[in-house]
Amino acid sequence: MVTDSSPRSSLGSSLTQSGAEARHRELATEHMLFQTLVYIERQFPGLVDHLEGSIERLGDHASDETKDDEAVREVARLFVQSLRKTAS
Repeated sequence: MVTDSSPRSSLGSSLTQSGAEARHRELATEHMLFQTLVYIERQFPGLVDHLEGSIERLGDHASDETKDDEAVREVARLFVQSLRKTAS
């Protein structure tokens, strides 16, 4: 039996497309931000330390059962770890 995983309606197609576009924007934005931070850290050392020190104040703004402050902080820790490695 062959199953077709493509959307069956124009709404499904537009949702898939808008999801892909949102992912593309997120990846491009993250790349540009990361490279900007690497550049700044190389020009003005101390930025990564400052960012790392701010992580404990970071939280998830959700107000439902998906709220997970620690998950957000872990993403930030990994980002800073990568930033530190790349900028050195």
